[in-house]
Amino acid sequence: QVQLEESGGGLVQAGGSLRLSCKGSGMMNTINAMAWYRQAPEKERELVARITRGGSINYAESVKGRFTISRDNAENTVYLLMDSLKSEDTAVYYCHAKRLISIASAPDEYWGQGTKVTVSS
Repeated sequence: QVQLEESGGGLVQAGGSLRLSCKGSGMMNTINAMAWYRQAPEKERELVARITRGGSINYAESVKGRFTISRDNAENTVYLLMDSLKSEDTAVYYCHAKRLISIASAPDEYWGQGTKVTVSS
């Protein structure tokens, strides 16, 4: 079906940058939207950025102007470039993929395992 492999998390000082990557494999030709979510300790998971196969993008208000989501459809990879990082950005970041059209006996959405981002003061 679909598997999502994330990388790029780590420890960075406030004001620094990181780039997260999510490589999809399997039936990625059936996936429309890909997104990054994050979950801080003892907080609910929230949408950070989303991009459709055609390139439509939306961001959470808290990251506008600092984060950039991009997608390489040929490589089935989505990226999240995070600039001007703040301590409040500390969270586990999850890759997400979703179909527009359901496939019998297959999930409509998939999650990566998560990659931890820690921003120090």
